[in-house]
Amino acid sequence: MTETNVHVLEDDAELRSLLTRSLREEGFTVTASGRAADLLARRPDEADVLVVDIGLPDADGRDVVFALRAQGVVAPVLFLTARDALPDRLSGFAAGGDDYLVKPFALAELVARIRALLKRGAGSATSVGVLRLDPEAHAAFAGGERARLTPTEFRLLACLAARPGAAVRRRELVQAGWPHGAIVHDNTLDVYIARLRRKLAELPGTPELATVHGVGYSLG
Repeated sequence: MTETNVHVLEDDAELRSLLTRSLREEGFTVTASGRAADLLARRPDEADVLVVDIGLPDADGRDVVFALRAQGVVAPVLFLTARDALPDRLSGFAAGGDDYLVKPFALAELVARIRALLKRGAGSATSVGVLRLDPEAHAAFAGGERARLTPTEFRLLACLAARPGAAVRRRELVQAGWPHGAIVHDNTLDVYIARLRRKLAELPGTPELATVHGVGYSLG
């Protein structure tokens, strides 16, 4: 039988230990991390499911998933959070999450949700050349060079990088970059895209950020 690999990213040591032990008892192979940097260093592309706490000490869990999606990681993501407000749930889905579980939760429900995500399967892996995103530093890297990004710039770039070559609609970019309900004018998005173009131009070998007229933008 093929092993199912679950990676748990949870900063609370007691909960992380409980989740690790419980999931192993259910037959999963479990890797656990307490910091975003640890997950990013542990080949997250090999995980079948990622369980990610949103409130991490070194990064927002949603930004971590933005970065993973941009790097081609397609494993389903289940977010854990103490906040159940609609904007928080929507921002999790916009980041590339597949499900959302509010603390405190029953372990049986967590296991059921993980198994449901596994049944849905994942898409094909993608990548955008040399471009890499760091959710802790809110920065983009390529060819040994670094470009610092604002949180909004980071999320917009990650949204585009997660679908290389595809036309990403303006509305999708707004949902990724700004909180639910924020009033974002067309020219505001355009200003941010222009900033991203200038910053990407400073990184060697990065793909083109192109305008798709009447639709939105594409990267690559």
